[in-house]
Amino acid sequence: MFSQRHFTRLLALGAAITAVVALAGCATSTKSASSSPVPLRLGYLTRVTHAPALVGVNDGLFAHQLGSGVTFTAQPFSTGTEEITALLSGHLDAAYVGPNPAFNAWQKSNGKAIKIISGAASGGTSMVVQPGITSAQDLRGKTVADPALGGTQDVSLRDWLAKNGLKTDTQGGGDVSVKPTNPESAIVQQFVSKQIAGALDSAPFDVQMIRAGGVRLWSDPNTITVLVVRQDFLAEHPDAVAGLLRGQVQANDKIGADPTAAAQSANAALTKTLGKGLDPEVLAESFKETTFTNDPGVASLREQVSKAVAIGLLQPLNIDGLFDPAPLNAVLAASGKPAVAA
Repeated sequence: MFSQRHFTRLLALGAAITAVVALAGCATSTKSASSSPVPLRLGYLTRVTHAPALVGVNDGLFAHQLGSGVTFTAQPFSTGTEEITALLSGHLDAAYVGPNPAFNAWQKSNGKAIKIISGAASGGTSMVVQPGITSAQDLRGKTVADPALGGTQDVSLRDWLAKNGLKTDTQGGGDVSVKPTNPESAIVQQFVSKQIAGALDSAPFDVQMIRAGGVRLWSDPNTITVLVVRQDFLAEHPDAVAGLLRGQVQANDKIGADPTAAAQSANAALTKTLGKGLDPEVLAESFKETTFTNDPGVASLREQVSKAVAIGLLQPLNIDGLFDPAPLNAVLAASGKPAVAA
């Protein structure tokens, strides 16, 4: 028979084993939870100035660089404003957007919601007008269009008109009526039917208006597309962000090495999303007028902030810290590429 001492020892041992098993179960559960794939939801626009996203998605570059530890999904949007709304509400983790929507998100969140982690494209944007219009003054009393109120093109257009002494307002009044128009394909249709005197828009829409008889009055060389990420996602999943950036850099490498093949890849992505791709000549000209770069161009970003503040579409804003160069520069250094400046 067991003595009381033996019985007490067995009870203690049993309790210890139970505790160890429970702890092991917790550890297994924690390990299982931590090893679950990280969801990364990326937004982009269906235009050529978002070609790094188009190529990265179509060629599987993002998925490959992110690996099996990340569940990657990509969602097309029609405007950067919609993307920013999705980011701020937690429905996207990262997005290719224009600078001005990024500024708005930075301001609305007091610098706490997003970070720019890479550039994507600059240029690729033109003011196209009807034949016979040769200056800003020729637009007095007429209607012009752009993609979205407060968007990057909208700010550039209103700034250009203001510098030429022409007033605008957000209700479509003033010396020149500015008409934000979505979808952007409607801008081309309104231009062809002469409902508008001109428009400031990005590739491929500006190219389509030129091919329809429009005249390029001026081009905007500034940053047109950047890659942003939610700050909480960056803090929690730096490896996933690094994978996303490797895909971005690889996409731009492909565009630089073989623009024709990259353009075809981007067109395939557009076809899958929109049901129809671009005319080959429109596609080629759109790529030709756009500079694809990983550098977001901080000087350009500061200039665009100044423009938006000057015309009243943005409150005074300090964008110090908006661009975090560290993750991109780590990726660039690993591939032997020069760093970009903050």
